[in-house]
Amino acid sequence: MAMKFKVFAAMAALSLVLGACGKAEESANKSKVESNQNSEVEKNESAEKEKVEYADVFTEAVTELEKAKEGKKVDFDKVTKLYNNNLKELVQNRDAEFEDTVDEKITAALTAGKDGSLDPVVVKQVFDKLMQKVFYTSIKHDFTEVADKWGKTEEVNHEIEEAKEYYAILKTTVEKRDAAYGTNLVSAIDGGFNEIETAVKNKDELGFNLGKQVVDKTLMKTFYLATGALPNGYATKAANEAKKDEKAAKVEQAEGWAFFQSVYSYLNKHAADETAFIEKQFNLESNVLELDPAAVNKAFVRGFAKIAISEYGESKELLGKDDKAVVTGLEGALFIDIIGEDIKTLLGEDAYKNLNEKAHKYVETAKAKDKAAGEAQLKDLISTLNTIVEKAK
Repeated sequence: MAMKFKVFAAMAALSLVLGACGKAEESANKSKVESNQNSEVEKNESAEKEKVEYADVFTEAVTELEKAKEGKKVDFDKVTKLYNNNLKELVQNRDAEFEDTVDEKITAALTAGKDGSLDPVVVKQVFDKLMQKVFYTSIKHDFTEVADKWGKTEEVNHEIEEAKEYYAILKTTVEKRDAAYGTNLVSAIDGGFNEIETAVKNKDELGFNLGKQVVDKTLMKTFYLATGALPNGYATKAANEAKKDEKAAKVEQAEGWAFFQSVYSYLNKHAADETAFIEKQFNLESNVLELDPAAVNKAFVRGFAKIAISEYGESKELLGKDDKAVVTGLEGALFIDIIGEDIKTLLGEDAYKNLNEKAHKYVETAKAKDKAAGEAQLKDLISTLNTIVEKAK
């Protein structure tokens, strides 16, 4: 059992050698990514888009890995071949673009599954959720392409359609969170895409940027609800399961870790201490019996509140000068929405309703370029967010 934990812990560390990959290979790959990042993305982009349907290959690989849960033998050679021939290039492109190491983690997991050093049920969760991260970052990639190609309607529409195809793969995950929490994430994302498409037709670049944020941050909320939210995140599931079956709890801990990777980088930029704490709680090297879902939840709340504060700080600098003040203002509102239920718990339902209304009112103020009113509103918003950070300690 200790060996399994060590292998997974090695995979989870971004800067360490990943189990089965070997130090020399990682060093060479990392050097190659750093020196050829832009050229590799450009060189592989057209080939990436000509690949077979990612959804079909992903489903086939996950279906094979799912056998482990039924106690059946997994054909890791089959899964590895599916990955290497159809998905690896996409993953490597996103790794280069976002300075990530997902390919090494997935390769290490599949290798460890085959040689028996990692539970195949855990391997399935790692593969599944890390590929979902890649589909998520591919949506972000396509949105960047839309911005770069703005004005070229046919090319822009192609990128939007591709983003929607990636989202279609993630939609089941979003639907599960809606079912678990009674949220309307699917409707919000559909609305975001509708706003994007309308903006393209109307040549409304600000409308595109606002719609893009709705899609992006609603997917981030999905990953938060899956990991650290109460009462249905994997931190809570793993902690509860640990009281009955430690091995099964380890699988849920792994699932939480893998889902967390989708928001790790963004959270880490603004809340490094909280990110490190959450990462350690989910890491399989940590004792699942000591996993503290309430502490994980509070760390997420502090982290997202700090991000909202940062977005509002940027919005203040741009207020009255640049449309990006509107975009960052909306981002602040969306991060408040991500932890909306937590804010209700900390401050009360009326206080949350008031905060949410002020956040959306500020977006309209930023659109009107009313600097005096906007600065007053921002001061109030940031003050409340700082209170949330303190109460979530």
